[in-house]
Amino acid sequence: MDWTLEVVIVPVSDIERAVAFYRDQVGFDLDHNTTNEHMHVAQLTPRGSGCSIVLGDLPAQKEMAPGSLRGLQLCVPDAEAARAELLSRGVEASEVTKFSDQDGGTFFGFSDPDGNTWAVQELKARAENPLIPVESRGRFGA
Repeated sequence: MDWTLEVVIVPVSDIERAVAFYRDQVGFDLDHNTTNEHMHVAQLTPRGSGCSIVLGDLPAQKEMAPGSLRGLQLCVPDAEAARAELLSRGVEASEVTKFSDQDGGTFFGFSDPDGNTWAVQELKARAENPLIPVESRGRFGA
């Protein structure tokens, strides 16, 4: 039986500010941003990922303090290029650090406006062999 991780809740203090950060600065795709009299929930997905983040104000989503998530990890085929892209969009990012010569041994990090932290790992193998093939990407028929 497959068990897939589909959603991670990211605790934020201002949902719209966080949507703008993750969509416009980090480059995640906005899957939906739903507001009604009962809730405000937004889901965003990193391009090429099978797992999304959710920002919201439902009781279960408010159990963690804004900014309390640490070290959620993203993978990219080129850490230097990914860092340069984030910097060009106004995201502060740490220097790229190479811990090992093996693929997967290079990292950098960044934080969202609330202080939730992200680690970005370089996996060069993802360039030739993406986790989700390009032809299988997209949600809601996009």
